[in-house]
Amino acid sequence: MRTRRDTLPSVLRHALELEDFQRLARPRLPRATWGYVVNGCDDNAVVHTNRTVFERWRLLPRVLRDVSARAQETTLFGQRWAAPFGISPMGSSAVIAYDGDNRLARAAHGLGIPFVLSANSITPLEEVIRHNPDAWFAAYQRPEADKIARMVGRVAAAGFKTFVLTVDVPVGANRPRDARDGFSMPLRPNPRLALDGLTHPRWLGGTALRTVARRGMPKISNVEADDPVGIFSHRISRVTGHAAFTWKQVALIRSLWPGTFVVKGLLSPEDAAIAREEGVDGIVVSNHGGRQLGSCVSPMEVLAEIKAVSGAMTVIAESGFRRGTDVLKALALGADFVMVGRPFLFAAALAGEAGIVRAAQILWREIDVSLGLLGAADVAGVGPEYLRPADGQGVYKPAE
Repeated sequence: MRTRRDTLPSVLRHALELEDFQRLARPRLPRATWGYVVNGCDDNAVVHTNRTVFERWRLLPRVLRDVSARAQETTLFGQRWAAPFGISPMGSSAVIAYDGDNRLARAAHGLGIPFVLSANSITPLEEVIRHNPDAWFAAYQRPEADKIARMVGRVAAAGFKTFVLTVDVPVGANRPRDARDGFSMPLRPNPRLALDGLTHPRWLGGTALRTVARRGMPKISNVEADDPVGIFSHRISRVTGHAAFTWKQVALIRSLWPGTFVVKGLLSPEDAAIAREEGVDGIVVSNHGGRQLGSCVSPMEVLAEIKAVSGAMTVIAESGFRRGTDVLKALALGADFVMVGRPFLFAAALAGEAGIVRAAQILWREIDVSLGLLGAADVAGVGPEYLRPADGQGVYKPAE
């Protein structure tokens, strides 16, 4: 993942860490669009704690070890990946960055890292899989058995091998900041939104109008098997999980889906144990990037407990990861893998695939440097012995 800095597009030369992409993208995106990505629920406190939670642990380096050859390759669900991180599913990506879903998919495929397509996307899943045959699909699934069967059939027919069920959005979240920024679903045209677009001509011409010219009025294409929903339709408010969806439907999907089955959005060890009993292959420990429940725990706070009951399931952590040391702390707490979202989307808005590659290279290099300084030759060897609690209260021990 190495590159020469002097070959980068000029805007990317200022991107030296993942947080830079959000800052650099802000003047290029309308307020409503930028806010939709960065905002969380309620007072945004969970978005903040998703970052500050990493301060609870410190890394304990070992010295005089041979770290001249360091490796990040990771096996996940039987497939070898180039790094211990991938790209999270993000809704409306192609509204933020032109052709965002396809660009994220292509870049991830070239980098050798996983990419997960959100059901809340305007690009048909059949199109995305052509750009990345290893892409995963993340569903917002209705509870009716016939709708489940049709959606599972569609995803399988397209060629996806990994079905990710998003389960942490049974109802729509409280997001007052979105309302203040002028963002809503369905989208409601008004003078404020129009002015917001006109004062950001690069996004208006390069993303919005290009998208309409190519696809017509954008529609959410992948929530239902055969019923796309226009972004101005009142029906789009139902593009979410469903309050009547239970473990009964999880069992049905498991019985129908022939490939790898992952449940995304778990935070309770008890729920992780149920997922294991239902035959789920993997879980994503996530609070949806702080976008759903206010005062919610961070994945890092429950990761060790969940790992203790996960059995043979793969445990993936998501929400708030921005540093190579963040990734290593999660691995030390028991995660098998990490997913990162917002920085990759902002990178796509800045410079398309070149921006996405730059973001991945930054994170890859941080992990590489941190491994060397930690005294670990590869990510597989990073365990709890490399951690100490920041309060100094003894040696860290995983939950029994």
